[in-house]
Amino acid sequence: MNKSNSQKLTNWLITAVFLVLVVTFSLFEQPSASAQTQTPITTTQYTPAPVTSVAANVRHLLETNECVGCNLMGATLKDANLQAANLENANLQNADLERANLQGTNLQGANLQGADLGKANIMGANLASANLFDADLEKANLTDANILGANLQGADLEDVVRPQGFAIQ
Repeated sequence: MNKSNSQKLTNWLITAVFLVLVVTFSLFEQPSASAQTQTPITTTQYTPAPVTSVAANVRHLLETNECVGCNLMGATLKDANLQAANLENANLQNADLERANLQGTNLQGANLQGADLGKANIMGANLASANLFDADLEKANLTDANILGANLQGADLEDVVRPQGFAIQ
């Protein structure tokens, strides 16, 4: 019985020495505290992009004739003179552009989904890749307009003055 206790004690001592060695060697692999304090701490503050209201964007458009990529969703631009304006990639979803003068306007990539463009003058405008899904283009003048790649699915094209070679299906 005495031998069994001495064997337990020996096993315990071996285990304790092993643990001490593991802890000691693991401490050697850690970076020193002084090296950590010498590293400068840098923080990056998040600055959110300014949120511009649709009304502010409309004012900017009417003052500068330019509003590239801006949000004009639901804007009222009925009878507005936007001739040769730059509205590339602008969001004009559900905007009221009835009877607006958009002659020569750059609307490339613009979102005009559900917009009212009835009786609008869109002669010579660039509508390449524009989204006109469900837009009202009734009686609009599209003469010489670039509609290459434009989405006209569901658009109201009744009595549209259209570019040469443009077929309504």
